[in-house]
Amino acid sequence: MRSSLLTSLLTLVPVLGDLALGYKVQTPPLDTDWTYSVGTDPWPEYPRPQLQRPDWKSLNGIWRWKSGSYPGEPIPSKGSFDEDIMVPSCIESALSGVMKDNQTYSWFRTEFTVPPSFTQKNRRVLLNFEAVDHQATVYVNEALVGIHVGGFWHFNYDVTKYLNSNGTNTLHVFVFDPTDAPGYMNPVGKQTRTPSHIFYTPCSGIWQTVWLESVPQTYIKQLDVVADMTGLINATVTTNDGTSASVVMSLSSSQGVRVASTNGVANEPFDFQVDSPDLWSPDSPTLYNLTVSVGEDTVQSYTGFRTFSVGKIDGVARPLINGEFIFQFGTLDQGFWPDGIYTPPNREAMVSDLHMLKDLGINMLRKHIKVENALFYRACDELGLLLIQDMPSMPNTRTPDSDQQAEWERQLDILVEQHRNYPSIYTWVIYNEGWAQITDYYPEFNLTARVKQLDPTRFVDATTGWYDHGAGDFHDNHHYANPQCGTPFYSINSAPYDNKRIGFQGEFGGLGHNVSAEHTWKVWESVSQINQTYELDADLDAYNYRGHLLMSELRDQVEKYACSGAVWTQTTDVEGEVNGFLTYDRRLQRTDKAQWRADIQALYDAAESRGGKASTKKTRRTKRMTL
Repeated sequence: MRSSLLTSLLTLVPVLGDLALGYKVQTPPLDTDWTYSVGTDPWPEYPRPQLQRPDWKSLNGIWRWKSGSYPGEPIPSKGSFDEDIMVPSCIESALSGVMKDNQTYSWFRTEFTVPPSFTQKNRRVLLNFEAVDHQATVYVNEALVGIHVGGFWHFNYDVTKYLNSNGTNTLHVFVFDPTDAPGYMNPVGKQTRTPSHIFYTPCSGIWQTVWLESVPQTYIKQLDVVADMTGLINATVTTNDGTSASVVMSLSSSQGVRVASTNGVANEPFDFQVDSPDLWSPDSPTLYNLTVSVGEDTVQSYTGFRTFSVGKIDGVARPLINGEFIFQFGTLDQGFWPDGIYTPPNREAMVSDLHMLKDLGINMLRKHIKVENALFYRACDELGLLLIQDMPSMPNTRTPDSDQQAEWERQLDILVEQHRNYPSIYTWVIYNEGWAQITDYYPEFNLTARVKQLDPTRFVDATTGWYDHGAGDFHDNHHYANPQCGTPFYSINSAPYDNKRIGFQGEFGGLGHNVSAEHTWKVWESVSQINQTYELDADLDAYNYRGHLLMSELRDQVEKYACSGAVWTQTTDVEGEVNGFLTYDRRLQRTDKAQWRADIQALYDAAESRGGKASTKKTRRTKRMTL
């Protein structure tokens, strides 16, 4: 088990005590209610709820940092690390304690001890990184352990042979992150070294949790579980050594009642049936606990029973959830924070956005060209928030060469492989608005097939907005401010509605409201571009009035045409964009709750009149399940 508080303090003090003295939160251009209460033990939660073991240790906290110079440079001396940094954090953020821009090369250093039990009985020690942007070169006790490329993905190394199990160990990480510097075509999403309007401050460095765990010689490396509406579970338990050992899997309810169990073989798919399970849906997000054992290794996980499919209702292509058409309405969710950039201050802050959306009656959000930590997806699973997950795009004004395209496609595979277990994710997005989309030929057709092969259980939105050549499950329109959802009218660069696919409004709304200075990102380049917002409303009365008109227009399109879902821009303001339901500091909510709840419910009622599922009239309170 994770050490008790006293034991943890005794373990950490000799290692971190002198390092924490110089750390201080910097003053960001805008703070939040959580900025100055993060402390020096950030993100203490177990970081990977779908593959959970009891023996683990967080390495989060205050590390040492220095700017780097060039690829392949030698490990710097201990005394040359002249600044403290919070891990996890973005170097550019106030929470990091560094808050420096355009750090192409960086060094991170910390020291740690390994609990004696971690290496007893020939057990192995894994060093886990949840995300490092962009390239991480990892050294333990000055020995090169590995190099990882890709700023959104978790990775680990077996570091057992590098450890001093009875003493202090040193961990160095060299980070290379060019973001969108000329000549580079990495997945960056909205990050840029020259922030302006809809492109924002980048995130470099170790921005998600770092941790150790103890595993036996043969251990479960990956767990893939698909549970459908009929009660059929298909599972593959992948081990580190490709063994054909026996697998024992059991399923239990959130109350701990065993529902089913089965045996299988590791590294081979196997099926088993559960009688009449409670299904997962936005109105009733039921989750079941999983316990999986292979030899001496046992992990805890969870799943939800649901099926996504395309069906025709009165001749209109519809997205079906458990065989029923449920209208999907949500927000464009970019996941930026004024104090942490990509890293939320803590879990409470992160889920507060989700609770605000659920309270309005929203049943979906689009995670916009960013990938979050595992606890975000777990929260959406618990709350019943459907997720459209975008692939982070390459820089938007450039076209990749063949090698850059191949690397981006490799990382698209990783996105699917690392996130296909979350019940809430129902759609993968490949391209956003033509950003770095090759148009000499149409790669989205092959990419759609590739994603479907990796995950045949979900929808694929090949091109949200443009350039749409007919690939994927959706005809996805972007238009501001009013919608054009499955309608016989459109505007370029979107394309005419294709009735063979699902009619969807991937972006609309974007109503702006220029708030007072206390809620504004205080950077002149951002403030000076606020007038680029799609529409600016002078006060909240005007904002809500215009919101009601646009929502009424969307309701009309649901009633008259082929609109099956829509994404409103956006959850929060981001830097110079002032069109969120919440301001960037999360202190002001613009939406009139009663009005927006009624307008959102009217969408579900309109869909019901077109053959959709009858929706609940009030947002249900969902019970959280503790694993």
